[in-house]
Amino acid sequence: MNSEQEPQKRFISLKVKWAIGTALGAFVIFVALASTLFWSFNSDLLKQEKQAVNSSAQIISHRLENEHPVSLTEHNVQDALLKKQPARATGNFYKTPVVEGLADSHLVVTIYDRQGQPVFSTGQPQKKLVKSSREKNAQLVRGNDHRILLASRPLRREGSQQVIGYLQVENPLNSYHKRFAHMAVIALLLLLLVVLLSGLLGYFLTYLLLSPLNSIHSTLEEVSADPTRDARVEVSRANDELAKLGQMFNKMLDQTQRYINQQSQFVGDVSHELRTPMAIIQGHIQMLQRWGKEKPEILDESIDAIMQETKRMNNLVKEMLDLSRAEQVDIQFRDSTTVVNDVVNQVYNDFKMIHPDFVFMLDDDLHRPVKVKIHRDHLEQILIILCDNAIKYSTQRKEVHITLSKSLNAVEIAVQDFGEGIAPEETKKVFDRFYRVDKARSRKKGGNGLGLAIAKRLVEGYHGTISLESSLGYGSIFRVTLPIAED
Repeated sequence: MNSEQEPQKRFISLKVKWAIGTALGAFVIFVALASTLFWSFNSDLLKQEKQAVNSSAQIISHRLENEHPVSLTEHNVQDALLKKQPARATGNFYKTPVVEGLADSHLVVTIYDRQGQPVFSTGQPQKKLVKSSREKNAQLVRGNDHRILLASRPLRREGSQQVIGYLQVENPLNSYHKRFAHMAVIALLLLLLVVLLSGLLGYFLTYLLLSPLNSIHSTLEEVSADPTRDARVEVSRANDELAKLGQMFNKMLDQTQRYINQQSQFVGDVSHELRTPMAIIQGHIQMLQRWGKEKPEILDESIDAIMQETKRMNNLVKEMLDLSRAEQVDIQFRDSTTVVNDVVNQVYNDFKMIHPDFVFMLDDDLHRPVKVKIHRDHLEQILIILCDNAIKYSTQRKEVHITLSKSLNAVEIAVQDFGEGIAPEETKKVFDRFYRVDKARSRKKGGNGLGLAIAKRLVEGYHGTISLESSLGYGSIFRVTLPIAED
């Protein structure tokens, strides 16, 4: 094992990652919301408890200070707290005995004399008295078990600044802490429930949404095992990104399958077409080995035949390579554009020069330069194939008509001859590889049956069309339609 080889990473399903991510997201959101609610709840509850402590301290100090005692004792404190005040003297708010309220309250009220000794208490205080000449409203302080609220103030005789004692009010906040613990347990249970449900929901939702990926995975495994298999992704009906991905994947597989088929067909066609000339060459060489040295006429005949077959094989290989390249123009030249008028006029002038015995006519209805989506060399090659074909199969009337016209979003090029023509049942086959209407005559004229196949592949590679209209004895018209390039 290579020491530099990286360890294989552990596979983690996307569904599991999605479920964990959903659960973590729900956890963060819930914690943020719960924290906000708890903070608001605690603030309001503590505010109410502080108001209750401060209000009780105010009521008790007001009751004691109204009695005008010289000093606080257990007797005068109880009298003051038990005494019912008249409504006209103190108002309805203070007319009930204070002890009645303290009996039902959770507050611990402790009253001290001026020396700091307790003279009255409703319970066991948790904090010792700290003498102070200033009032201290309710504040959170550390208690025996948890935080409590504590308020204290000095008691003075009414109308005087003489301190006669001290008052301390404690709220142990037992009810508050119980309620807080209860809410915390509920929040924790809700948090666990939200995380669990969100994780499960994320897992099953991912399972449903990513089912096309499972189809792509299984299709990849089948194609990897056997590239020639016709396996395709089952595209869902939902028109979403994954459906588009499945369609693009199927399109890629179709293109790959087409290239494989083209390669196989290319090899098969080449081997089939080369078999005859190779056999001819081999036969002449064997004949030369037997009699060629003694008979010069046989030597000359065999050399001529071998040269002819070699030349035909070179042409065949060149055309086969052109055909193979033509089937890939949509990848290599997809953005190419050409002014169609220039190429048609060039081919028209070239053929007039090299075939002076023919009459060439050009009918250009465009009246201005028009660009089409095709590479210039390929358009020239298509026109040469069609014009050369027209010349080869012309008979007595040696004329070739070329027309240029325009539709809404395409340009049409038509090449017409007045030669032999093709039977209706043969018109669909002329674009097949190595197809010849009359094989004997075609071989005499030097054709391999690949020209129209190359033209068809080139035109279709640029998303155009090529068609044939023909009649026996009256000639043929080849029409090429190419899309116009946007300016």
